[in-house]
Amino acid sequence: MKKYITLLCLSLLFFLYPYHTIKSLAAETPSGLYAKAAILMDGSNQRVLFGKEEKTELPMASTTKIMTCLYALEHGNLSDIVTFSDRAASAPKVHLGARAGSQFLLSDLLYALMLESYNDAAVAIAEHLGGSVEAFCQAMTEEARSYGCYQTSFETPNGLDSDNHYTTCYDLAILTCHALQNKDFRSIIREPSYTIKEITGGQAYTLHNKDAFLTSYPGAIGVKTGFTGKAGYCFVGAVETADRLLISVVLGSGWPPNRSYKWQDTRKLMDYGMENFENVTIPLDSDIPGQLPVLHGQAQICDIRAPGDVTLLLNTGEETASCTADFSASLSAPVRSGDPVGTVTLSINGETYRTYPVTAAADVAHIDYRWCLKRLARKYFYG
Repeated sequence: MKKYITLLCLSLLFFLYPYHTIKSLAAETPSGLYAKAAILMDGSNQRVLFGKEEKTELPMASTTKIMTCLYALEHGNLSDIVTFSDRAASAPKVHLGARAGSQFLLSDLLYALMLESYNDAAVAIAEHLGGSVEAFCQAMTEEARSYGCYQTSFETPNGLDSDNHYTTCYDLAILTCHALQNKDFRSIIREPSYTIKEITGGQAYTLHNKDAFLTSYPGAIGVKTGFTGKAGYCFVGAVETADRLLISVVLGSGWPPNRSYKWQDTRKLMDYGMENFENVTIPLDSDIPGQLPVLHGQAQICDIRAPGDVTLLLNTGEETASCTADFSASLSAPVRSGDPVGTVTLSINGETYRTYPVTAAADVAHIDYRWCLKRLARKYFYG
């Protein structure tokens, strides 16, 4: 009898509540996170899907090495030979342990940097590319600014605690979006193990990827763990499936002995992104005419180039997207192809998400005497 009553209650729940309500109840917004700060970002367009203190400046430990690796890939030559200085050789654990004067290919040191998180490899790379650790860190900071990471400051290439070394979850997610566009970066972070050799002596070092998330979550492709006494446990994760790329960041996700907190937090974030969001295609040109009239122009109309469709991950149970077009009723000559003639604003739940330009698709010159004379002549001779 109890079994039938239970089935009846479930059936009533199904009919009384719409599907999106039941779905929302099944995959709630992440709560109870151990991390001091966290974010979940759509890696395809950098939209924040969830945030907790995501713009609070915090130390980030070895997640710093994401930038170190990316900078080396973008500005270095992978076949370069890198020599360990005394400073590199004296870097604290975790380290490769190579002696001063040891030489490695830059490409090999990037695996040591990202798989085992070796601090001496980071210093060697920094000195090789920047001339000094300080100059390299300044260059990394400036590069991060160019990506839009305005609350980030690098003072070490490996993430060891330093007073002026910090970032935010938001900046770190933005940085990771850029890093994942580099195919070599993607290849390195997904490698389960790798063997490198010191060039002069031939000593081999076998590296093992310390990112346990890679083998514990479907679609995981990285990215980087981190820990210092000041930063706590940190992790930047990425999951890629056929229809989405999700990036998560957790900073200060517990301290020893709670090494597993960062994995638990990351799984919560990724589950939320996978279960709650769907790809929705939004037409941006539905309220945009194909042409606009032109005043005082040698042509009476001008073709208009509107933005195309945009596909976003939306929480369909809670988020609604809408578009608002804003443009003049007519244009005034002269008009040049590419000139802005209006905008389309995409809003989510009434808040502006992004504004897209509407532009002229052709040139329209202003009426002048020469054009008028040609018109008169054509009319006179050809009727």
